[in-house]
Amino acid sequence: MSDTLPEKTSRTSDPSLPSLPRRTNVAHELDERRRAALAEVDNAKFSWFHVKVVAVAGVGFFTDAYDIFSINIAATMLGYVYGPKHALTVNQDLGVKVATPIGTLCGQLLFGWLADVVGRKRMYGVELMIIIIATFGQAVSGHGHAVSIIGVLIVWRFLMGVGIGGDYPLSAVISSEFAATRSRGRLMTAVFASQGWGNFAAALVALIVTSAFKTQILNDDPTTLDHVDYCWRLLIGLGCVPGVIALYFRLTIPETPRFTMDIERNVKQASEDINHVLTDGSYYVDPDAVVQRAEAPKASRRDFLNHFGKWENGKVLLGTAYSWFALDIAFYGLGLNSSIILTAIGFGSTGGKGTLGVYQNLHNISVGNLILSVAGLIPGYWVSFLFIDSWGRKPIQLMGFIMLTILFIIMGFGYEALNKTHDRSKWFVFLYCLANFFQNFGPNVTTFVIPGEVFPTRYRSTAHGISAASGKLGAVIAQVGFARLKDHGGKNMFVKHILEIFALFMLTGIFSTLLIPETKGKSLEELSNEDQEGFIHGVREVDVKDGVVVA
Repeated sequence: MSDTLPEKTSRTSDPSLPSLPRRTNVAHELDERRRAALAEVDNAKFSWFHVKVVAVAGVGFFTDAYDIFSINIAATMLGYVYGPKHALTVNQDLGVKVATPIGTLCGQLLFGWLADVVGRKRMYGVELMIIIIATFGQAVSGHGHAVSIIGVLIVWRFLMGVGIGGDYPLSAVISSEFAATRSRGRLMTAVFASQGWGNFAAALVALIVTSAFKTQILNDDPTTLDHVDYCWRLLIGLGCVPGVIALYFRLTIPETPRFTMDIERNVKQASEDINHVLTDGSYYVDPDAVVQRAEAPKASRRDFLNHFGKWENGKVLLGTAYSWFALDIAFYGLGLNSSIILTAIGFGSTGGKGTLGVYQNLHNISVGNLILSVAGLIPGYWVSFLFIDSWGRKPIQLMGFIMLTILFIIMGFGYEALNKTHDRSKWFVFLYCLANFFQNFGPNVTTFVIPGEVFPTRYRSTAHGISAASGKLGAVIAQVGFARLKDHGGKNMFVKHILEIFALFMLTGIFSTLLIPETKGKSLEELSNEDQEGFIHGVREVDVKDGVVVA
């Protein structure tokens, strides 16, 4: 209800204003309306809108994985063209591989916080713009006297990482807050599983461009290998295409009802949004509508410390953050160095000399990465999809960490025995694929899903960002350690010990998983560990703006 008044008039200064309902009655009504609206989302049937959420968020993760893991093959190409003796130095290889995880860490913290402050919708798409620009920038990078192309690529890959980092909390929270309780795990897993296809696409594109330029590479000057320069630019540059396709849909996705209710504290608008979104996928905000601002727990530094200062809440954040940290030690340690692993066990070895050897090596590495994707990564995601809402998140994560501990112990301590002959190395490849499988049918999926569920709405994105950033800290440590240690005692001689170190971190992940609650079949409000009865404990009496009373 609104009446026109003189400027700066308030309800208490003009007795002629109509009386408002008692504050407690209005608060109770809003509280009931909020819970009814949340129940409508939690019990909604799977619809085309949910398909749209999966597709729009999933394309982002496809792009993220493509851009992250394409450097695994592109680094070998860069070495042939710009590295001394046709290979990047340790520092150059480390720089182009570690720049993105560092940027991702920053982006996860920044965008995670911003999504809780200004809104999921307002930030969704911004991170994709950063990815598109930075990816295109890499593809057209040049070599100069003042700065080398490797230096330029490191800068662009850091900026791209910031955008990729923003995608983690935003996509996780948007998909979880729109999902029904019974299918939330599968919906979030379907979004995250796009990573596997992105990894596969990077290897496939590498194989295609290498094969397309086969004749030119074979006829290249062995000292310059000009056409390998074409290959890595196409490989990286094509990564921005799916992002461009998805950008419009990200910019037009509606705000989540939970953000509107619990952070903007506009229950009426959220209820209307739910009715529209669940029926036809549209939404409308009337700029002239009367707004009632509910009084509910509000995010602040003190409230954050009070909430997570309680052990029952703090242990959950500790569990999600450390589990992701431990997992990414191995996931990125292997994922960004699979070309090195394949070469170390003889898969990338070639009998050719000169440009023939260059072509064969690039071809074999591309095929090897395709095999690793198809045999381990992709099946792992989709087996998780099948079981996550029936078996539960916590059992899958525990099982994954246990299996990874066993597999890395076997690969590490049995490394020399498994790689004595070419026939035996096939068993190592099998175990390596099995490790990829149990990373994804295990903690790689659940460490993404659980932080999008277990925290209150006002901190859900921030806490997911903190958890994800902990993972990228693990990725950075793994990459630096891998680069510095792998040749200790001889070329690739320390790889077996790195695998043993991975086994230790997988073991610690088992214990951090025990700190996390099971989220299967529970609403986000149940998991927030906050009393929902009386969550709205009041309503703002009157706002007066430009002479208009807003109740």
